[in-house]
Amino acid sequence: MSLRVEAARKVFRAHGGARVVALDGVDLEAADGELLVIVGPSGSGKSTLLRAISGLEPLDSGRVVIGDRDVTDVPAGRRDVAMVFQEAALFPHLSVAANIGIGERARGARRREVEVRVGEVARSLDVEHLLRRMPGELSGGERQRVALARVMIRVPSVCLLDEPLASVDAELRLRMRGEIRAVQRSLGIPMVHVTHDQLEAMAMGDRVAVMDGGRVLQCDTPAALYARPATTAVARIVGPLPMNLLPATDGLVVGVRPERVRVCRDGQAPADRAGQGQSGEGEWTGTVLAVEPAGEECLVRIQADSELLARLPWGDAPKVGEQVSLAWRREDEHRFDAVTGQRR
Repeated sequence: MSLRVEAARKVFRAHGGARVVALDGVDLEAADGELLVIVGPSGSGKSTLLRAISGLEPLDSGRVVIGDRDVTDVPAGRRDVAMVFQEAALFPHLSVAANIGIGERARGARRREVEVRVGEVARSLDVEHLLRRMPGELSGGERQRVALARVMIRVPSVCLLDEPLASVDAELRLRMRGEIRAVQRSLGIPMVHVTHDQLEAMAMGDRVAVMDGGRVLQCDTPAALYARPATTAVARIVGPLPMNLLPATDGLVVGVRPERVRVCRDGQAPADRAGQGQSGEGEWTGTVLAVEPAGEECLVRIQADSELLARLPWGDAPKVGEQVSLAWRREDEHRFDAVTGQRR
């Protein structure tokens, strides 16, 4: 069962009558059994797109197709789409067991059948010991597991996740990533996961769609997005750190990732420090503005003709105010059009 969004457009009227284009001709597809992650900054249109797929937000134009069925004008309750929100949205007056099974009971399933299915999905998500508790007694991670269990108790045509990990702590977030992937594989249906965290997107997605300004800038595998960003905007969004974008000649912008920048001190030649390959667009020099610890590594901000960011082993950290030389291998460069931002 695939999911397709075709030329989706949605315009809102802001205060004072101004028009805000939330979706600007979005085309997107999630294949059967695929986990598609949508990532982008706040206001990029991610959640609006998810609400349009679910039927909670009508489109001004375009289509939503699930399998071979056009559901653009089908009410949300008849689309067979399950959705997990950032807040778990559990019924506070019902137990965990009742929350998980409420949809099945509403669809007329027998009480014993519901109890069996609730037990099965509760065991799969390690919430069986919570079945008698009330939502107010649960942690944030436990509430999200219960919300996922409520989806798993049946197999919808499509499952949508709207930043379900945003409110949980870092350690639990790592564990929940794996649990969501396990749920997705067990269901074997298209799953669309929205997040503003690009590390989460790259870790979880079979493919990742990068959105900004109501448009999909690029949709590809995590490895392809990192290796060949289509635009400067994608280069800034995708990767452990934003890509350095430096002005060059002939109407170009040269991009280099912070982890590829070599920082050389005490007169050592950058090309020697790089160890292999040729250095990039000349040999830059600059002043260290800041050194930020990051575990065994550090982030170094350097003011050259432009401000650059380098990621280095902690033992190689220069001092604030120190003059350093910078270089990178030519094969680590990315070239973009200075006007359009498109890859060249």
